Amino acid sequence: MIFSELMFGACAVALVVATWWLHRMDAEATITALFDQIMTSRAARIAIIVMWWWIGWHFLAGQTVDV
Repeated sequence: MIFSELMFGACAVALVVATWWLHRMDAEATITALFDQIMTSRAARIAIIVMWWWIGWHFLAGQTVDV
């Protein structure tokens, strides 16, 4: 369980750092442009997919498995 929490935290930190980095390069960037730029990176797309998978597994599937 701790490993999955660390992975989720790493993905969240990577997304925050990428957002900060892109916002620093262009201070007037819109959120849409920011996500367009982030999604050009394969690593960022995989990190976002893993983050959503982790959230779905722990908060949605976990509710049905405990029955």
